[in-house]
Amino acid sequence: MDFSTKRVLVTAGANGIGHAIATKFKELGAEVFVTDIDAAAVDAARAEGFHAQVSDVSNEADVQELMRTLQDRFGGLDILVNNAGIAGPTGPVESLETDDWLKTFDVNIHGQFLCVKHGLPLLRRGAAPSIVNLSSAAGRLGMAGRSAYSASKWAVVGFTKTLAIELGAEGIRANVICPGAVDGPRIRDVMTAKSDMTDRPVAEIAAVYSNQSSMQRMVTAEDVANMAVFVASDMARNVNGQVLAVDGNTEKLY
Repeated sequence: MDFSTKRVLVTAGANGIGHAIATKFKELGAEVFVTDIDAAAVDAARAEGFHAQVSDVSNEADVQELMRTLQDRFGGLDILVNNAGIAGPTGPVESLETDDWLKTFDVNIHGQFLCVKHGLPLLRRGAAPSIVNLSSAAGRLGMAGRSAYSASKWAVVGFTKTLAIELGAEGIRANVICPGAVDGPRIRDVMTAKSDMTDRPVAEIAAVYSNQSSMQRMVTAEDVANMAVFVASDMARNVNGQVLAVDGNTEKLY
């Protein structure tokens, strides 16, 4: 797990799961570049020693500028972690606003497409290059009230499996991580929205999220980061096109 010669990009890497992933790679010696839409978080990441830039991955011009910056700073890229994602709207499908649906796809899947499309020239100059895309347990199971999120995360799985086939002959691996409910502010916001939708107490909703896995607990951002560094490492050199669940064995989503 020596990443001292590796150059890593983590999207939405200044907050939450992305920050945990970026930190783990940095601890293992990598040169890590994070991008995020949160300018204050980007400034904080720079103070921690990360290369960092404000970017919106759903904006093609921003992604192109990001890749030019990476070319100037790193000269290439070894690991791309497509972590950026949003929760999207909560509610029955007929209640959802079209703009909210489209925005969910713009970030959760179109952003990954743009980063791969414009990042491939850099990855092709990398050493044992690897793409790690973040999906969700909702990307392999349905989730009532979260149709935009779930559909976009299923799309990530199809995109990743196709990348693995297209790029494998070039030595570029692509895998997808499907976290379960990750404890943190975003899932708490989702619980509040679910509570409003179902008219049930937030504490009751939280208990369901904690108990929906066989481990009877939510996962942590560090759990996801551990999987990301493993699947990007040389120990996983023949792991390609795989859907890797980090969810304590979740078989039904609330």
